[in-house]
Amino acid sequence: MLLSATTENYLKAIYKLNAQTTIVTTNNIALALGTTAPSATDMIKKLALNKLITHTKYRGVGLTAKGNKAALTIIRRHRLWELFLNKVLGFKWDEVHQMAEQLEHVSVPELIERIDQYLGYPKFDPHGDPIPDAMGKIAKHQYQSLLNENSGSLATIVAVTNDDVRFLKQLEKLNLTIGTKITILAKHDFDNAMEIKPMRKPAVTISEALAKNILIQLN
Repeated sequence: MLLSATTENYLKAIYKLNAQTTIVTTNNIALALGTTAPSATDMIKKLALNKLITHTKYRGVGLTAKGNKAALTIIRRHRLWELFLNKVLGFKWDEVHQMAEQLEHVSVPELIERIDQYLGYPKFDPHGDPIPDAMGKIAKHQYQSLLNENSGSLATIVAVTNDDVRFLKQLEKLNLTIGTKITILAKHDFDNAMEIKPMRKPAVTISEALAKNILIQLN
């Protein structure tokens, strides 16, 4: 089934919202997509008519099996494009998201499979987000928020939960990118600021706002 770019954007947004909250409302969806509630309501009716979503009172919006498969396909395209742009074409991790937002709507299965094969069937994108495989299966990290860890711990940065360009640029500047091994030197009770020592780099102090969006795996 060939879906419009708008439909794909809605399915992807609903998938992500379902992972974040127990009840996904029309207003949640409208806010995530930067549209109005009436516009979101109209699209939700169309998605339900095409059996891509369910929409019930008090339970909100959810994806059907058909809708979930479509959402995972879109997310797979997006994250493979991000990795291709980063690893092959040399774009920085703070540059690839917006480009992938456009490229994810290129619905040519053979192209996506060739990219996947060329990249060596990767499990994660440049931001540490899991890439669904061709069957929709997703590998998972065992990770936790940097903010929740105590001083003295040794860890590896495995993912970030914020794709804001300013956030990614700041991490790059601080040498806190995916795969970086770090030592947590201190955590300050007053403001939750943390002193972090990246391997072979100078120690840095980061705010609570930065730390809570960095996911780590203990070494």
